[in-house]
Amino acid sequence: MYHPSKRRQRRKPMSEINVVPYIDVMLVLLVIFMVTAPLLTQGIKVDLPQANAKPILPTEDLEPLVVSVDIDGNFYINFGDNKDQPVDPDTLLARVAGLIRVNPKVPVVVKGDKNVPYGSMVDLMVLLQKAGAPSVGLMTDAPDEPQG
Repeated sequence: MYHPSKRRQRRKPMSEINVVPYIDVMLVLLVIFMVTAPLLTQGIKVDLPQANAKPILPTEDLEPLVVSVDIDGNFYINFGDNKDQPVDPDTLLARVAGLIRVNPKVPVVVKGDKNVPYGSMVDLMVLLQKAGAPSVGLMTDAPDEPQG
């Protein structure tokens, strides 16, 4: 028998969104980024000289090839394995030449300690020129106080 009082009731559509799972995902992503961020900026610790220079604008979103010189005159390159291990001049020449052969438009930047002997910087610039680097930029820090 059909009873009018037992009509099928329609469920009202739910208009609320449960945001708890989204918060959980965001917290996990935050932890992942907090752990990986320090790993992205690994490199050799050098005391860069300060200069009032404009930043180099990136060309075609290419990551620059950074060659570092520490205070002892050791060379480092931010490509390949063991980025924190010094490389001899022949290895540096071979790696930079190979990278420039693969991508001739890669920007080359020198990151040198401000107390590096001038001869070490000249040696590095000659090596980069032999490797085929069309131009080389020098990395500096912005001055602490304005110069006027």
